[in-house]
Amino acid sequence: QVQVEESGGGLVQAGGSLRLSCTASGRTFSSHSMGWFRQAPGKERESVAAITYTGLLRNYADSVKGRFTISRDNAKNTVYLQMSSLKPEDTAVYYCAALSFATIQQISDPRRPDYWGQGTQVTVSS
Repeated sequence: QVQVEESGGGLVQAGGSLRLSCTASGRTFSSHSMGWFRQAPGKERESVAAITYTGLLRNYADSVKGRFTISRDNAKNTVYLQMSSLKPEDTAVYYCAALSFATIQQISDPRRPDYWGQGTQVTVSS
């Protein structure tokens, strides 16, 4: 059983930056691939960024490439999402998710993760 909890959301002006954190419980964090997803009102949940349990592979949605960076610190059981050059269309609830020994494709699929956080709201004003 893995529990994940997001933090770091908030209100920011367009062009600004935020860093989201996701901390996982347990001693198996290093065996879990991690993903960040988001869901805006009236839209389906979508993958934003993902990182494999090895940390060697990362994946980004086209809409955030060059602006968002995902990283992980296994010593702190934490995965980060650094978001820069934020746009109003980035406004959404951001979720962290985990899947054991997942490939980058699997952890990027919102149907696959076994564990989800409660989400953190990110609002970008124009």
